[in-house]
Amino acid sequence: MKNTSIGFIGGGALAGALIKGIAGKLVENPANIYVSDHKQERCDELHTAYGVTAAVGAENFLSKADILVLAVKPKDARAAMQEVCGSVRGDAIIISVVAGMPLSVIEAYFPSQPVYRVMPNTPQAVGCGMAAYTAGTHAQDEATRQVHELWSSVGLALQVEERLMDAVTGLSGSGPAYAFLMIDALADGGVAAGLPRQAAIRMAAQTLLGSAKMVLETGLHPDVLRDQVTSPAGTTIAGVRALEKAGLRSALIEAVLAATERSEKLGK
Repeated sequence: MKNTSIGFIGGGALAGALIKGIAGKLVENPANIYVSDHKQERCDELHTAYGVTAAVGAENFLSKADILVLAVKPKDARAAMQEVCGSVRGDAIIISVVAGMPLSVIEAYFPSQPVYRVMPNTPQAVGCGMAAYTAGTHAQDEATRQVHELWSSVGLALQVEERLMDAVTGLSGSGPAYAFLMIDALADGGVAAGLPRQAAIRMAAQTLLGSAKMVLETGLHPDVLRDQVTSPAGTTIAGVRALEKAGLRSALIEAVLAATERSEKLGK
């Protein structure tokens, strides 16, 4: 994909995170990455940071983009698609990262192109993202390979059935916010116990990072790994007991379900 031309409609956090991950790497020439955002200052910011071609309007790249990424807010998505659908190449790959928007709606505007719905997350900016994608009616093997390669370059990519995309949104799409909240809370606990703030934040963040890496690389169930660090009558089980008493497990489950339900509503 080194010479692939990729256009972004919308230059917000998710678009910026992907651009940071691919500019000069997966896409060799950052100028082949085009961004249209309604804020000129955001366009200038992305151009300065990554060397991409960014402007308020999309007219200069719609007809030449190999891949077009729709990265606007749900409330703006239909108007954006209506504005650009007539100028996009017939063979362009259309990728939507619009939360809650089903493939059927996107394909109504792009009836002949291969269309994909993707739910990424912001850690793709540091190469540790999680993206799930689902393919539309005119999806082709080569187009699917490119979509998978695009998001694999900035983390993990997984193809799922569309009916699961709202759950993906609730878990991995919104999940970084839950993780940041946990890091902040753990750091507060460290500060309360006497640790300096910056040291506590680094310890909390590295602990979650290392724990996640163990799950992914060992393939062991989290309960098995938890048991390995939980000694009888030790410090860890005392902490786990406090978490269970406070309802942490239930709170996280409810967070995923609440975000999933919100995604479902956005799609209606």
